[in-house]
Amino acid sequence: MNSRSERAVTLLRRHLGWAVTAAYLAALLLPDPGVWLRHPHSLPFPAGRPLSVNVTGRLLALVLFSAGLQVPLRELGRLLRRPGILLAGLALHLTIPLLIIPLVAFLLHRSPDTDGGSGLVTAMILIVAMPVAAGATVWTGKGQGDQPTMVGLVLASTLLSPLTIPLTVSVLAPLLGGGYANTLTSAGRSLHSGFALTAVVLPCAAGCAIRLLLSRRWAERVSAAVAPAALMGSLLLTYVNASGALGSFLRRPRPLLFVASVTVAALVCAFSFLLGRLTARALRLDAPQASSLTLACGMNNSSASAVLLTTALPDKPHLLLPVLAYGLLQKTAANRVVRLRVPTGTHPGGPGRRGLRPTGRT
Repeated sequence: MNSRSERAVTLLRRHLGWAVTAAYLAALLLPDPGVWLRHPHSLPFPAGRPLSVNVTGRLLALVLFSAGLQVPLRELGRLLRRPGILLAGLALHLTIPLLIIPLVAFLLHRSPDTDGGSGLVTAMILIVAMPVAAGATVWTGKGQGDQPTMVGLVLASTLLSPLTIPLTVSVLAPLLGGGYANTLTSAGRSLHSGFALTAVVLPCAAGCAIRLLLSRRWAERVSAAVAPAALMGSLLLTYVNASGALGSFLRRPRPLLFVASVTVAALVCAFSFLLGRLTARALRLDAPQASSLTLACGMNNSSASAVLLTTALPDKPHLLLPVLAYGLLQKTAANRVVRLRVPTGTHPGGPGRRGLRPTGRT
């Protein structure tokens, strides 16, 4: 990147919260372009058959590819020599949905909603079933957490996602009613047939492979070239997903649904972070590892869940509301964890900080 574009990207990263807010505001004021981008579109192809392009899937792949480029694979040696924290984190990541979702379903089944809150539960299942968000590595770096632990949990949960996502979905689907169980089961079959592999694992693995195969100098050049596009792609994906939810909400305002979405997302998010923190205390982890484990438990790839929800339930864009709420709440909770870890008077980028340079990706 030239110095001007680099300064622009640095400025955008520094004010990423405002940029995300602007994306939500754009979705609120001008949702139609985002709604149009949510659906697959056919492009002319020289062979005669039109090429179907899924914009949200391509944007998600770009973000995950760039995240893979940022993974410091050489830092994993110490973690692999002592894999206990990695195995504990993976076990907790798989267990949390089985502990939280039945409680949420029990509470919502007693609500006046005609389907017993099955729509909201469906959205929550697709969130908690996703791998650890790649952006959790950024928060770990900001909070002086244990970067190898976080990187290992992100990579392991991502690589195992073709198996773990369908398993979680199939176990929790019986909690749903109103036809959502069949829809989620069908989504589980599509996950078996390749969504988790092609949309989540392969882009991230490709980024990791390039970083591993290239020299450090060239890997940093490729990363610097891809990072601005991935950052803009992340904001565009936020706008597209928000357009689907907010556009539907504006056309048919449902205040109770909005309140329920935020409440359910807050409940699931709070319990996820709390279970991570309690487990870290029970295992008597040191502060950096405890911080990383807590972040890994609470931060799921909400972008991937939004793409899958759009694919599985294209006629129910209002179910993106809890996904959007969770995405915002998990960043707020992560910021809280980070602030508890950074000593007073110490800048996250100052001496003694370990890990990645903040990229702003989520």
